[in-house]
Amino acid sequence: MKKDTESQWKIGRRTHSVACRNAPAIGMGGGFAQRGTLSEDGANEIICVGMGPGQRHITKPVCEITYALREEGFHVSVLVLEAGMGPPEDAPGGMRTSVSGINEKEVARINAHKLAILHFGNIPGHFLYKARLFLRHVYVPAIIVCQAPVKLEDFAAMGINVRGIEVERPETQGMILDVITGVIRGQSVPPHKMREIISKTKFWFNFLKKSFGDENEKVSGVSRRN
Repeated sequence: MKKDTESQWKIGRRTHSVACRNAPAIGMGGGFAQRGTLSEDGANEIICVGMGPGQRHITKPVCEITYALREEGFHVSVLVLEAGMGPPEDAPGGMRTSVSGINEKEVARINAHKLAILHFGNIPGHFLYKARLFLRHVYVPAIIVCQAPVKLEDFAAMGINVRGIEVERPETQGMILDVITGVIRGQSVPPHKMREIISKTKFWFNFLKKSFGDENEKVSGVSRRN
């Protein structure tokens, strides 16, 4: 048994209250989240953002990451973007079947949290530009989870604020704190990668909490020397 700050006794696991559909699902049995779906944990600690409702993101690996972090005691919301698939308009390339973007409602939902986990894919020519577009509007610090072997320097070269790197002409409000690669879309997250995600999430969440307190504040000023 563990005694909390309100001098009440709690037995066993922590419970999480999750409002688990903002929009109705239309998959078989109503199971899969669709575009624009928000599963919101009222504590507004961490939000895990999936680019789309397909199995490359939902249920693997975004939901697996969410469950693992909840088991570690974090309050985690999940947002599936309405138009997260494909490259954004400013990405180089020819004809494309879809164009990604982020709307004001999604920006507000992400900014209500303290830390964002953005799940990208295996095409840096798409998601480097998406990260820049999203973080132009989202000021919550972010951890990137993706499949392609990219580095923080790759994001900094795009003009994105990155922890530990001085960007000459930053184009974003938000900042990338860390990147985790080798998480394959549509497949279960390997145990060693899940441990890395949990470890880095714990470190940065605790860092932000110590630096800025429990209030939701604009924390884009995270030291680039940490």
